Amino acid sequence: MSARTGEATAAPAETDGARQLRRRAWGTTWLLLTFMLVNFADKTVMGLAADPIREELGLTRGDFGTAQSAFFALFSLAALGGSFLTRRVRTTVLLLGMALLWSAAQLPMLLGAAGFGTLLATRVLLGAAEGPAAPVAVHHLHGWFAQRERTLPTAVLMVGAAGGVAVSAPLLTVVIDVWGWRWAFGSVGLAGLVWALCWYARGADGPLAPPLGRRAASAAAGDSAGGDSAGGAFVPYRRLLLSGTWLTAAFGAFASYWLLSAGLTWAPDYLHEVSGLSLKQSGAVVTATAVGNAVVLLAHGLLARRASSKGTVPRWPAGLGGGLVMCVAAVSIAAFAEVDAVGVKIALMVGPMALTNVILTVSQTAVARIAPAGQRGVVLGALAFVYALAGVLSPLVTGRMVDAAASVPEGYHHAYLLMAALVAAAGVLAVCFLRPERDAVRLDVPETPAVPLPAG
Repeated sequence: MSARTGEATAAPAETDGARQLRRRAWGTTWLLLTFMLVNFADKTVMGLAADPIREELGLTRGDFGTAQSAFFALFSLAALGGSFLTRRVRTTVLLLGMALLWSAAQLPMLLGAAGFGTLLATRVLLGAAEGPAAPVAVHHLHGWFAQRERTLPTAVLMVGAAGGVAVSAPLLTVVIDVWGWRWAFGSVGLAGLVWALCWYARGADGPLAPPLGRRAASAAAGDSAGGDSAGGAFVPYRRLLLSGTWLTAAFGAFASYWLLSAGLTWAPDYLHEVSGLSLKQSGAVVTATAVGNAVVLLAHGLLARRASSKGTVPRWPAGLGGGLVMCVAAVSIAAFAEVDAVGVKIALMVGPMALTNVILTVSQTAVARIAPAGQRGVVLGALAFVYALAGVLSPLVTGRMVDAAASVPEGYHHAYLLMAALVAAAGVLAVCFLRPERDAVRLDVPETPAVPLPAG
């Protein structure tokens, strides 16, 4: 009786503390959403300014393609290497450093003397700085939310990828038209500096952030003796990366990123050459597709939050919903390749084909579930290493398929059927093998508890 009375008396203070922490957690989420918006704005500059860059610098298409590929020279390796730093360096520091490096990579192009060599060097630096961005941001964000609350904030973070394209494309087009292509690089570089200042003032580690360095080792030793810590007991990386959940999540994210990368690179050309749209109309469709991707991610996050708020144990495996959604998207991609009506193609791009993005959220929350908090950043970095490879392979393979075909429409037809097959395979594998709760039990990784409330 007295225990219950004490709990009732303490409830208002706990509610106030929880409300304060929730505000800080969501403030961090919005800051990191902006971080991802700037991240993807950086990626769009080259495509938007392609013609004036080639004209002023006297570049062939081959030279320009080399500059585009330079971005990915260190991207995947940096994603993995940077994620290992999360075990020894605070994620607030890593995120700040990445934003400063982005700006350092963009601002030199403002100089009139900056030519092709500078462009190559800065693209390599930008790719290396942006490689760890998504896994480190997700790792930091999960330090603010309990396991069952992570899907919506992770989805909001992923909206930055779609939103970065939708928001930056029209703005940067205006910048290029009014001030020239060099200021497109300058504007995103300045945006990175502004974000870095905001993060320096407001960024902070969450209450569930794992300990670092020696404290992490001590925490793991304490857990093995029956203690409890945010870091969690150490699990060999071999067991984590060979689990059915991690392998399935990696393949699903790879398939989704394959479609995303192919769309960003080749969708305007496809809509122009095959469907007969003007370049301006093609750009509008790509922007609408980015908005559709954002809507799908937010809708999935809100549905997941609604389900978790009920506090009941999920009746179905986590991979079932994401896998079935991928299968629906695969059918839509195949239909896109087969139909001729432009209106139907656009509807498929903006609607059901956007469902492939759901697996990006599902895969990251699933992988975070099976990893102890102290190892979460590394495991997420390994996931990013795999799916970032699609950013290199997808545009290359698609272009080769189109060039090798008897005609451009036939080449794109084969390329989109390949995308449909990849997405379908990822969906079937997710339905069968994406089991984060089962694998977490097998790996002896407990669920991350609710965020601890401030004392008093």
